[in-house]
Amino acid sequence: MDDRLEDDDREALAALANEPPHRKTHSHSQQLRSNTGSHKRHHAQFRKHSLDEDRIPKNIDRYYDSDDEDFYPYATGSGAGDAIGGSGDHHDYLSHRIDLNLSMNGSDELCQPLPEFLGNGGGGSGIFKVPIRAAVHPRRPTCLELRPHPLRETQVGKFLRTIACTDTQLWAGQESGVRVWNLSDAYEPGIGIGGRARRGDEYAAPFYESANTSPTMCLMVDSGSKLVWTGHKDGKIRSWKMDQPLDDTPFKEGLSWQAHRGPILSMVMTLYGDLWSGSEGGVLKIWPWEAIEKSLSLSPEERHMAALLVERSFIDLRSQVTVNGVCNISSSDVKCLLSDNVRAKVWASGSLSFSLWDARTRELLKVYNVDGQIENRADMSSMQDQAVEDEMNVKFVSKSKKEKSQGSSFLQRSRNAIMGAADAVRRVATKGAGAFVEDSKRTEALVATIDGVVWSGCSNGLLVQWDGNGNRLQDFHHHPCAVQSFSTYGSRIWVGYVSGMIQMLDLEGNLIAGWVAHNSPVIKLVVGAGYVFSLAIHGGIRGWNITSPGPIDNILRSELAGKELMYTRRENVKILVGTWNVGQGRASHDSLMSWLGSTVSDVGIVVVGLQEVEMGAGFLAMSAAKETVGLEGSSIGQWWQDTIGKTLDEGSNFERIGSRQLAGLLIAIWVRKDLRTHVGDLDVAAVACGLGRAIGNKGGVGLRLRVHDRIMCFVNCHFAAHLEAVNRRNADFDHIFRTMVFSRSSPLFNAPAAGGSSQMLRGTNIPGINPEEGKPELAEADMVTFLGDFNYRLFGISYDEARDFVSQRCFDWLREKDQLRAEMKAGKVFQGMREALIKFPPTYKFEKGKVGLGGYDSGEKKRIPAWCDRILCRDNRPASASECSLECPVLSSILQYEACMDVIESDHKPVRCKFNVEIAHVDRSVRRQEFGKIIKSNDQIRSLLKDFSYVPETVVNTNSIILQNQDASTIVHEVPLVFPIGLRSHRQLA
Repeated sequence: MDDRLEDDDREALAALANEPPHRKTHSHSQQLRSNTGSHKRHHAQFRKHSLDEDRIPKNIDRYYDSDDEDFYPYATGSGAGDAIGGSGDHHDYLSHRIDLNLSMNGSDELCQPLPEFLGNGGGGSGIFKVPIRAAVHPRRPTCLELRPHPLRETQVGKFLRTIACTDTQLWAGQESGVRVWNLSDAYEPGIGIGGRARRGDEYAAPFYESANTSPTMCLMVDSGSKLVWTGHKDGKIRSWKMDQPLDDTPFKEGLSWQAHRGPILSMVMTLYGDLWSGSEGGVLKIWPWEAIEKSLSLSPEERHMAALLVERSFIDLRSQVTVNGVCNISSSDVKCLLSDNVRAKVWASGSLSFSLWDARTRELLKVYNVDGQIENRADMSSMQDQAVEDEMNVKFVSKSKKEKSQGSSFLQRSRNAIMGAADAVRRVATKGAGAFVEDSKRTEALVATIDGVVWSGCSNGLLVQWDGNGNRLQDFHHHPCAVQSFSTYGSRIWVGYVSGMIQMLDLEGNLIAGWVAHNSPVIKLVVGAGYVFSLAIHGGIRGWNITSPGPIDNILRSELAGKELMYTRRENVKILVGTWNVGQGRASHDSLMSWLGSTVSDVGIVVVGLQEVEMGAGFLAMSAAKETVGLEGSSIGQWWQDTIGKTLDEGSNFERIGSRQLAGLLIAIWVRKDLRTHVGDLDVAAVACGLGRAIGNKGGVGLRLRVHDRIMCFVNCHFAAHLEAVNRRNADFDHIFRTMVFSRSSPLFNAPAAGGSSQMLRGTNIPGINPEEGKPELAEADMVTFLGDFNYRLFGISYDEARDFVSQRCFDWLREKDQLRAEMKAGKVFQGMREALIKFPPTYKFEKGKVGLGGYDSGEKKRIPAWCDRILCRDNRPASASECSLECPVLSSILQYEACMDVIESDHKPVRCKFNVEIAHVDRSVRRQEFGKIIKSNDQIRSLLKDFSYVPETVVNTNSIILQNQDASTIVHEVPLVFPIGLRSHRQLA
């Protein structure tokens, strides 16, 4: 067995020196097609015209017709093997007739679903179980969806970066300025498609936008002055009036000035009214309240003078603490600023260190690292020497490999070259062994709680408590993913994670509750108007009742579920999925029309998976090296995409929206233009299953996208070869299903759409980002389709027997010998997935360029024909039959499942499958309206909200504050202890 496995790897890595022969221009197939048009709308007509010598009844059953006289001569003679193995012209003609009849499409009017085969386990179990869906999410509090998740493609140039909240408004900083929601309109319906809102905001609550500005990086509310301050990428600070009249006309900024040379990353206003701002390189500046107040008092005509007045008033804190060229604070970017109004201190945070300042005297008090150790040092790059050394290793890696023993095997030398290059590149990318450890400690967020404790959140999920003097107290670890945001109210702390999880803690750090709030990182949390608002990196904003989780959530969930029919919408989409092992060949236009172009007239989405686009050790080595630095794609892969695009009339009817290539595996997707507005958020993934689970000669490439707000995944696979390698094939599937992680290109960096070029940059997949811990990402999709060369063979049958049964169309008996069906029945592979009943001949192995079923392999090895090329699917349907609803939102049926037997450019035949997909989704604008009606009218909820808003009787004097009849559950923060921070109040304090 080991020898066979080694031979398999060597065969997979062996380079093919010559291109496969082109199809002869006088081949029988092309002669038949030469007199037909290549743009017929119905595939059945296309095939009928190519068989003008034959009489084909219109209502013929393609595979099980009882009238077999036309096919009977094909099975006569001394034996099936002799009949099929004949080489006469008459034999080729007969085999081609059978070929065409077996692969004929039939009438498009017959759109009845095909019978399906479901393996053992029904709807799957464990990680293969169908995901739970409901009208209202059963495992989290019911939320106010202020801005539903917009498609990523609609947000280019408009991504939201941050939010801030008052009791009446929610402000958001975006790449082109700011926008504001009046929370009194929070339950109002969206503008809808065709309204003034752009794509992506059709179902958001009504909002207002500013005139275009440089991208907003940070945002801060100044309630005392009724202003919102924003820091921008162009280094400017801008002010916006909260109480200005708002309409469809973009509102304009107020006071603004050039504050920094680089982007402003953080801002905070102190108890004394000074505005602090942080930028790149550790630059930290103070803008005194006196200059700001005077500038704000000037008339609009004196705007230029007002800007100059503030601009010249700054205090550069970094220069103040630099002595003899040595600066005692970090030169890393100032990511977070926090004002401790109780102790009149300001915290400035870089990635790995803090500086503590006196807010009144503006003096530096302390510098310390994330471990709490005091630091006073000039910044130095500790990784420079290691990085230089690693770069030299990359330059000399090829030389060192040449010095290896010339006696080592070709396979071993190829593996050494691949692994050596990958290791050197990886070490340069990480800039030394200690880089990862330090990165895991990065500070991502800060918050100060009502008891005077400061909390920091780290990139490894650690939550650290600090006292007001910068002494580290203790830490907690409730979630393995990076912390992204904090918010606090009363005795509660909310933490947002990169996984989309929100957790609620008490002041002692105990975990009270947690839920998956979004399917992407929670980059900002703010409190206002009785809600905790969360901003996801994709731009969606949700409001969680400040009492959640609690009895209000249960009432809302029940009431909203009862109104399901009011906000349910249903759609229907047809999806064509094609797979083909092209054997390093290239297809003619006629072949692609036969396979794809002739059957897409009613299709909305086309997904194509190819295997063995390119092979050979040199190509595989280069592919592996490129993957380590995030590059993928090849010129031949691009040729296939462009050629298929022309077949589909790309540009006029279809739009290519993405692709992914891993060595010889390629998957690409096209969407019809009239469906494009409802399809997006494309993510890609790749899993290698070749040598050491590192080489891409075997493995899978995947696409994930949203269609009408439902998640669909398509995975193109190439599993282990050879008859006896059943367990390896099962293991390949399991490895791909469990480990496939889709890359999330951050909108903050305007990542380009996939599929734009032949060689593209890919972000490294982030492990552990799936909020459902321990559950693969594929398991959470509403529809999963596997396609490809799975390499499962026919067992317990000889070569001659298989050919004989194929010639007699005895597919029922052959299916019983199919390894894949046997393994699915045993529950060992493709658990919970379905396949249409196979009614086409085995698609492997053929001699390239040879027409008809007589083209099956007749060489020395005489490989037994097999259904290697397959397409399987899983939707939301449980084991029992279901109707399309919000509880079962994606239902698929199979309209076509067939092979194109007349295509001869490869030793495999292409296979296609057409799905009819019913989709149920939520009209989020209507549901938000119903949410608001319930909040306002439900007596139980109104009573609960009144109880939660109770404030105990308060007596205020100059020495102490006494709470009478204080209940243990009362939220202390509701007592007005915090000084106002408006400018007029600041002057009185001063």
